[in-house]
Amino acid sequence: MASFPFFKSTDENTRPANGRPIVDLRGVDKSYKTAVGDYPVLKNINLEMNAGEFVSIIGKSGSGKTTLLNMITGIDRPTGGEVWVNDTALHLMSEGQMARWRGRNLGIVFQFFQLLPMLSVYENILLAMDFAGKIPSSGRKQRAMHLLGLVGLEEHAYKLPAALSGGQQQRVAIARALANDPPVLIADEPTGNLDSKTAESVFELFHELTAQGKTIIIVTHDSSLAKRTHRTALIADGEIANEYVARALPALTGEQLMRVSRAAVAQTFEPGAMIFRQGSTCKDFYVVASGKVEIILQRENASDVVVAQLGSGQYFGEMQLLYGKGRSASARASELSLAEVYAVDFQTLSEILGESESLRQAMTQTANERMAHNRVMLGD
Repeated sequence: MASFPFFKSTDENTRPANGRPIVDLRGVDKSYKTAVGDYPVLKNINLEMNAGEFVSIIGKSGSGKTTLLNMITGIDRPTGGEVWVNDTALHLMSEGQMARWRGRNLGIVFQFFQLLPMLSVYENILLAMDFAGKIPSSGRKQRAMHLLGLVGLEEHAYKLPAALSGGQQQRVAIARALANDPPVLIADEPTGNLDSKTAESVFELFHELTAQGKTIIIVTHDSSLAKRTHRTALIADGEIANEYVARALPALTGEQLMRVSRAAVAQTFEPGAMIFRQGSTCKDFYVVASGKVEIILQRENASDVVVAQLGSGQYFGEMQLLYGKGRSASARASELSLAEVYAVDFQTLSEILGESESLRQAMTQTANERMAHNRVMLGD
């Protein structure tokens, strides 16, 4: 089975100053022992997230979402592979080290809030700072009130959690998660128990926090909410789907997306390198991951013309797949930078096209629009 490398951001503006991702899972496997043998839950997970990103993790019940989250928080340990968060190797830490590290580096928002019922909301936030010891004691009270003001609940500071609505309690949970100014905020179904208006306000707050440099990771079953994050990781049967394929071919079902992802092979081309030439018959379909790919038409007795420049999440090579002819144009990496692409063999994609009329129609429409554009560019 072909594998694809890191689910990663291509936005260099979000990278931390040291150039390394703030969350980095490398070849992570997780199995649980059962009476009939080891049961694999996560399989060769490679996942990168950068500072200031808002990432959603989606998947069906039992797909491995919670286990993946537990790897990032250090609540559970991988069977194999490495977990790095904020330049710390979580897979090598003891339980005691992990507890101290987690309190200083991660903010966790639980679906059911998990506020201590006998403490006021103000005291719930204060306790988080007292436990971690990261914030100087002289500034903790002021910070607790500041955070409650941030989530619009300063006037409720001395109420018990039970006196607040579900939406208000979720906001307190977010304020508590921010108590120690962690670089990473993790939320498990943060809007699952909220009405739509309150859920909207929570999302607005998350976007404000990412604008301030926080990295936010949410697990959700709601694909419409996931679309509002910067990136989405789809996990199915313990594997993460290729995000670039998902963006390029949104008509795929989850199962089809995983099949194409497994077949996707990463290829890197130097600036100006040819990917394929017009008239050739190589049988691969391509999705751009990073950099730019130029589509070039050769003209008789005239110079070649660049008819398109494709970026991350766009595809090319569909003409031969759909119409069975040689390559109708050439494709090369832009001369300005490396181009990373994923190649999917025609056989795999042809099988998917045979199952999905919506994908065939969408791809055919794109091919027809591109041919019409090419004719205009050639002056036909």
